[in-house]
Amino acid sequence: MFLNPKIVFSWLVFLLSFTSLFLSSWILLPAPNMSLLTLAVGAPEVSPWLLLLNLFSLLLSFLCIRRYRIRRLTSIFSSIGLLICAWVLANIPLTQMQMDKAMKQGLGTDYLEQIPVQVRAKMQTHPFNLVNFFGGIQLGKTRHQKDILFASPAVMPLKMEVYQPPQVGKYPAVVVIYGGAWQYGNPQANSEFNQYIAHQGYTVFAIDYRHAPKYQFPTQLDDVRTALNFIRKNAATYEADPERMVLIGRSAGAHLAMLAAYQPDAPPIRAVINYYGPVNLPEGYKTPPVPDPINTRAVLKAFLGGSLEELPNQYKIASPINYLTHPLPPTLLIYGSRDHLVEARFGRQMYERLHNSGNTAVFLQIPWAEHAFDAVFNGVSNQLALYNTERFLAWALFKK
Repeated sequence: MFLNPKIVFSWLVFLLSFTSLFLSSWILLPAPNMSLLTLAVGAPEVSPWLLLLNLFSLLLSFLCIRRYRIRRLTSIFSSIGLLICAWVLANIPLTQMQMDKAMKQGLGTDYLEQIPVQVRAKMQTHPFNLVNFFGGIQLGKTRHQKDILFASPAVMPLKMEVYQPPQVGKYPAVVVIYGGAWQYGNPQANSEFNQYIAHQGYTVFAIDYRHAPKYQFPTQLDDVRTALNFIRKNAATYEADPERMVLIGRSAGAHLAMLAAYQPDAPPIRAVINYYGPVNLPEGYKTPPVPDPINTRAVLKAFLGGSLEELPNQYKIASPINYLTHPLPPTLLIYGSRDHLVEARFGRQMYERLHNSGNTAVFLQIPWAEHAFDAVFNGVSNQLALYNTERFLAWALFKK
């Protein structure tokens, strides 16, 4: 007995439509655990590809499936997936309009005019570009130095990577701190971002720090401060200007970047860029996200050495939101509305506290984005974030 090829093909199309809907659904569904978090992070960022996949399965259902029930179910699945993906793409212009408004509110309506023309000429001209999405963002040539030792605390070498523009010169310093729940990660992370920023005319330092739970707070902050001192002392060697320095961090790295920049005795820092970083650890412990795929309380216990009830003062000291008693560097905060590791409400809370205390701050929120949205470098969310990040950077470091 032989299977009818048309029936087999119909079921394959049905399977394709189900798969495309399943993948697309993670644009809306929160991940209940770390295993599924990758889908929730990645689905909105590759939504143009998923839209094409849904459209393809929809066309196949009409053109190739003769059985009414299978065709109807397949077309329903594909249509739902198509609508979900279209929601992301349709919201890009509105989201960028809101971001542009927030940038002007925070930095001044003429902030772009304060950036030299030759610096502006290097920037992305569009917040989102399908050519960059499908073909990749052009990184440009850079010089790259690896495994630069900056400290050996407790017989553990701490190293950094340096990315420099192709031409010899003197450039503003951008210090990048990776995330990873304070427990994992390395300076090789986000290398595409580092290369892109270096090509724009910055010396980028991607630094390391010791990890929890073996090393607990404030060890990580001490390591960041050690790295900053090393960079300032050796700035000339790496063609960096120590008086024009910005800190950029992601997640746990953003938390460390803010803490390092907000210390009363911090070296001169022109600005801080916070990608989805924790800012209020007591509140994060008391009200973790739902669902909570990373187990927020366990992460904070490992980082700080105990629970909020056991170490209330440590939680307070480790919270950037508690350092608003003196003028602080301008701060850019970028969060995803669907972040289930560090909720966007914390970023808004930080923004409001900074703004109300007279500090310069900008809060950008991406409606469809999860935590670590920029892991897909040419993805939808990162294109928007990168467009505004490079303008904030240029304003902070080159403004007239």
